[in-house]
Amino acid sequence: MAVIDYYLFPLSPFTYLAGLRLEEVAARHNAKINYKPFDLMRVFAAHGTPPVPKRHESRQAYRLQELARIAKMNGMPINPRPAHWPTDPKPAVAAVIYAQEFSHEHPGGDVGKLSFNLLKACWAEEKDISHESVVEKCLEDAGFDGGIAQRDLQSAFDIFERNTDEALASNVFGAPTYIVDHEVYWGQDRLAYLDAHLTRGEA
Repeated sequence: MAVIDYYLFPLSPFTYLAGLRLEEVAARHNAKINYKPFDLMRVFAAHGTPPVPKRHESRQAYRLQELARIAKMNGMPINPRPAHWPTDPKPAVAAVIYAQEFSHEHPGGDVGKLSFNLLKACWAEEKDISHESVVEKCLEDAGFDGGIAQRDLQSAFDIFERNTDEALASNVFGAPTYIVDHEVYWGQDRLAYLDAHLTRGEA
């Protein structure tokens, strides 16, 4: 079985715009997804990538155009300037980490749907994913106990930091990033390449 390490950041608009296409690709190839929320800001700092507000105005303008284009192409709603961005990503991070860890206790739970719910809440629903009530609703809508993210938050944050260390060691520099068979695929627009790679592996 192929294993896809999925490095995601719950405040990344391009991760949101991937929708649930990774999950569709994985299902077609019977591949397993390891969800790895990581600290994109720490990775940016390590690679010398300025955060969005500090980028040249031409890059900031192009980013807004791209978000609108990609959303339209995929039929997805988006507010390129959401009301609650940036915000503290850690409550959402803890939710994804614990949902994956305790998914065996919630057979109806869907970690992919949870991750997308959190991203959609920020980028399409004008909700603040640092708020406990928002995170709980995202968990419940994905089939999990809404209180799951409150289990030993420090342990979740330790995993968050470890995921970030692994991202840096694996040459991850942006989100979303997918790694399979040591091949790195950066960006929601590379999912077709990932799909093709998995197809070749089945030949």
